Amino acid sequence: MSTDTNHSSGGGHAVALRAERRWAIFAVALIVLMLAVIVYSGLHWAMMPPSRVETIDPSRLQLSGEFVEDNLGSAVEPDGSVVVRFIAQQYSFTPQCLLVPADTPITIRTTSADVVHGLLVTDTNINTMVVPGYVSTMNTRFDTPGDHTMPCHEFCGVGHQGMWARVTVVPKDQFPLLTPTARTRCVPL
Repeated sequence: MSTDTNHSSGGGHAVALRAERRWAIFAVALIVLMLAVIVYSGLHWAMMPPSRVETIDPSRLQLSGEFVEDNLGSAVEPDGSVVVRFIAQQYSFTPQCLLVPADTPITIRTTSADVVHGLLVTDTNINTMVVPGYVSTMNTRFDTPGDHTMPCHEFCGVGHQGMWARVTVVPKDQFPLLTPTARTRCVPL
């Protein structure tokens, strides 16, 4: 009887060893496949993981640099593109309304003055985290005029539910006619 027990336990060990080898081969193959997809994406589609991290001192945002109050809102660059700058802070976005032209390259630059916030522009693919000490940059284009809400989607404190802003997209030909003050107050023509 002891001979049968030793024989069956030895066979069970061999079965377990084969199963472990199969799982190890499967795991290694899966890792190799994921690395191949990353390399292919990086070389063929020029999609690289974000490696350029832009930092900023959140305690000095409104004192100097690109996030002072006069620079917030929409600004037209020499190449015709538009840069939108705003600050997220408990419990508001500054400015509260962003006016942008339709069918124009737009760069959104934002940072947080205090805690982690979330940025989501409804009916678009704009969705990111806004972290104190870092500048979040997104490139986009709005095809048609319209209004979009921009709620904070990361819990940032007791007033979180009231933290939102508005993005108003105006026709491209109307945008140059707006004053800088109108661009931060969403006062279309």
